[in-house]
Amino acid sequence: MDGISISIEIAAFIIGAAVSYFVWNKALAKKAQNVIDDATADAEVVRKDKILQAKEKFLQLKSEHEKHINDRNSKVQSAEAKIKNREQNLNQKVEDLQRKRKQTEQLQKDLEAKLKRADSKQKELDKLQNQHIEQLETISGLSAEDAKKQLINTLKDEAKHDAMSLINDIIDDAKLTASKEAKKVVIETIQRIGTEASVENSVTVFHIDSDEMKGRIIGREGRNIRALEAATGIEIIVDDTPEAIILSGFDPVRREVARLSLHQLVTDGRIHPARIEEVVNKTRKQIDEEIIETGKRTAVDLGIHGMHSEIIKLVGRMKYRSSYGQNLLQHSRETANLCAIMASELGLNPKVAKRAGLLHDIGKVAEDGEELPHAILGMKLAEKFKEKPDVCNAIGSHHDEVEMTSLYAPLTQVCDAISGARPGARREIAESYIQRLKDLEALALDYPGVLKTYAIQAGRELRVIVGSEKISDQESETLSFDIAKKIQDEMTYPGQVKVTVIRETRAVNYAK
Repeated sequence: MDGISISIEIAAFIIGAAVSYFVWNKALAKKAQNVIDDATADAEVVRKDKILQAKEKFLQLKSEHEKHINDRNSKVQSAEAKIKNREQNLNQKVEDLQRKRKQTEQLQKDLEAKLKRADSKQKELDKLQNQHIEQLETISGLSAEDAKKQLINTLKDEAKHDAMSLINDIIDDAKLTASKEAKKVVIETIQRIGTEASVENSVTVFHIDSDEMKGRIIGREGRNIRALEAATGIEIIVDDTPEAIILSGFDPVRREVARLSLHQLVTDGRIHPARIEEVVNKTRKQIDEEIIETGKRTAVDLGIHGMHSEIIKLVGRMKYRSSYGQNLLQHSRETANLCAIMASELGLNPKVAKRAGLLHDIGKVAEDGEELPHAILGMKLAEKFKEKPDVCNAIGSHHDEVEMTSLYAPLTQVCDAISGARPGARREIAESYIQRLKDLEALALDYPGVLKTYAIQAGRELRVIVGSEKISDQESETLSFDIAKKIQDEMTYPGQVKVTVIRETRAVNYAK
């Protein structure tokens, strides 16, 4: 009985579960149908929105397309209008050209007719001119060619005299302004430079305390003096000069090595060939070091940088070289300072000018034996060691051996002359000075009409006496110009030479 009741309960549970599942499944189906219906409705709404958007986009594109077509049509119409206007203008120009061509053809015909008439009139004029010339030749007794030559010579003389007067006027006007300004710059430059009144010269005479030392220097059978000459390359002359030995040699550095070596040997008292060779080698090294140190110190003192080591060595060698009694290094330093100050006054680069002034005479201390003027040799050395073109040209042209290409060249030349021409800077041999005055006077005597010449003011002025009956006043102006130009071309002189031509007429009578 219990088993039956359990089976009935199970069956009832199963039936209830089946009924619940059926009810749930039906509800789920209804719910799914509702979701499908909702989705269908939403899709229909979206489809309608998309259709509306597509229509709007279509209408927009259609409007833009119509606008683009309208713009294009308007541009086409505008281009057609321009083409029509251009065509009308071209037609108008063609008509104008045709009309002008007809006018030109007519003018050409008229011109040809006028040329024919002009040719006929020219022939008549030539005929009349020939007749007139024949009549003039008959009256004057001169041919046309002779009269032309006389006229040309007369005009040439008048033009030459007028040109000389004009040149003198121009020179006088320039002197009133340029000379004043130039003197101002030069004087201010010189005033700003502190120069030494005395300078060192290369020593060629070695003084000793007594003549007994000469025998020790010569040595037994001359061994000491031969060893000293072989080691230094300097000829040592021991003669009757009291308490002095002469050192003879072209190289100033070698001469200084010999002097210092002799001084050390004499001071030490040990003089024999081995000791001589040791002292000379040691002295030579000291001199080489001193040369380099002097070059470096000079460059630093002047504010010049970036020079090649060989250039610095050449600058140091200037200390042992003199020119006309003036120490070359002191002269170069002075020229460099003058160049820098004058360049500042003239608006140029003072560093370039100072460099050119310092190096302008390095050709005098070159170690190679090229037979060239020192200015050309110095320019080649500067080019070899990569100096600037303006500096190289200033070095090579400061004695006019090469053409000047920049303002630094005449500046260096002027400052070199200022340094060498100041009082006490250089000495001049009396014979060469007298010879220069004689050459100056003889040069002017070669001109016809010159009676006497006098070189005065140490050769800075030449006075020329001419005969009043042989040379006129205008010819005297020409003569002074010609003499000055000849002096400038043929002679070498410091500063400038003034040429004064004197022409006078004297009337002499005696009262008895």
